[in-house]
Amino acid sequence: MKKIIYKITVVVLVLGILLPSCTKDFTKTNTDPNNSPEATPAQLMAPALVNVLTANLLRNRNFNNELMQVTVDISDADGKVFRYDYRATWSDYLYNAWYAELSNFKDMYRIAGEPLTKTPTYQAVSLICQSWVYSLLTDTYGDVPYFKSNLAKDSAIVEPPFDAQKEIYLDIFKKLEEANTILATVNTTTYPMKADSDPVFSGDIAKWRRFGNSLYLRLLMRISGKAEVAQQCIDKIKQIATTTAYPLISKIEESAILRWTGAGPYVSPLMGVREQDFRAPGIAEFFINNLTTWNDPRIDIPTWGNNSFNRWRIAPYSGAYLGVPSGYVPGETPVKKSYFYSTTSAFNLMTEAQTGMILTYAEVQLILAEAAAKGWITGTASTYYNNGAQASIKQWLPNWTVDIVTYLAAADMDWSESFTLDQKMELIHLQKYYALFLTDLQQWFEYRRTGHPILPKGAGLRNNGVMPARMTYPVYVQSTNATHYRQAIAVQGPDVISTQVWWQKP
Repeated sequence: MKKIIYKITVVVLVLGILLPSCTKDFTKTNTDPNNSPEATPAQLMAPALVNVLTANLLRNRNFNNELMQVTVDISDADGKVFRYDYRATWSDYLYNAWYAELSNFKDMYRIAGEPLTKTPTYQAVSLICQSWVYSLLTDTYGDVPYFKSNLAKDSAIVEPPFDAQKEIYLDIFKKLEEANTILATVNTTTYPMKADSDPVFSGDIAKWRRFGNSLYLRLLMRISGKAEVAQQCIDKIKQIATTTAYPLISKIEESAILRWTGAGPYVSPLMGVREQDFRAPGIAEFFINNLTTWNDPRIDIPTWGNNSFNRWRIAPYSGAYLGVPSGYVPGETPVKKSYFYSTTSAFNLMTEAQTGMILTYAEVQLILAEAAAKGWITGTASTYYNNGAQASIKQWLPNWTVDIVTYLAAADMDWSESFTLDQKMELIHLQKYYALFLTDLQQWFEYRRTGHPILPKGAGLRNNGVMPARMTYPVYVQSTNATHYRQAIAVQGPDVISTQVWWQKP
């Protein structure tokens, strides 16, 4: 009887997560002044975007950054992410947050398709946002509910089957194709987007189209190493990169970023982290050593108390930028040195407006650099590489005027056509590592795909010293969706962090 009661309780909790169409923090925003029984597409959009970015940024800070040697949460305790050791409870937060907002994005699409509220622009944006969130889900967990997810309210499907990652990706591509077609032909005068409903592009439909196609490019590259879809991906990458039918993010100002204004709901979730907790992790040696070696302008040594040039607000240690080793053996606890500065009374990453990163111009250029280096597209790989490296810096320092070729040569990071493909990949992905700073879990995904940049391996790493390949499914899924859970692991492999997802497998 206790087991039955427990299972019912968990089901109720899950339904509470997956059913809502509106978010409690946006009650006022989602209240229709005309007393409509449900929110409009414009009212659903901003809350969903804010809540996805909130989850992304918090897990970027305490999960991605620890795995990818941006920070080290110094401790000898068990369950430390920087040692490739994390508990199953880490899985719940993102899984719940992403599926909850998929309900909002799907409602946005449905309502925007109804005769009285027909707005194809919002339908297209919904398709892009669904594709973005589903890609995060499948890249984090592997096979996940997709085709029949979020249907508990409308179709009473409370135990959705898990779908194969390959099929998820192929359907995401269909969604992005449809979104591009809609936004290429929609009458923006008849079907405009409200600027105040869109905290990313302020209702600029052309920029949403560029973001959707840039996301398409990212995801095509992600699965391009799978032989069964490789040529299909390469052909599409070439089409997107070389025709006008798929406009891409073409300058820094078109980057997909939700900027935290500090007003209303647009307050950075990092402001909710206690100051002492925010500055508790030390900066990892890998992250800081490259920047100091390159004399990178994002961490120019400041005059203490007037650190206007230290764009990432990293605190010096004894007058220098110094990190701590990641993956160290318990018992060899290092002294914390540099860290991300925090105070609510001065500028820092807690209050920084552009930490709501989704996809930037720098990332697009570095994707194209990889495609060109592999001979998939025309264009010079070195040009794309230089553009990406420059954009990564100018995203944070718009007035930086140093010639990028001079900068890269001084840093011994300049391009050479004589390099092997692996050497070129290391160059590209080392720059991409910094371009993806603060962008959800993309550093982790790209490392799993490519093995670049090469990270030092501490002697204290768990999981046989191998970068974790996924998060495990939330524990409650084993009881609330037991049949489909067992089917999923029978196909994908054991529900452990070392089981590779489809696009990682040979």
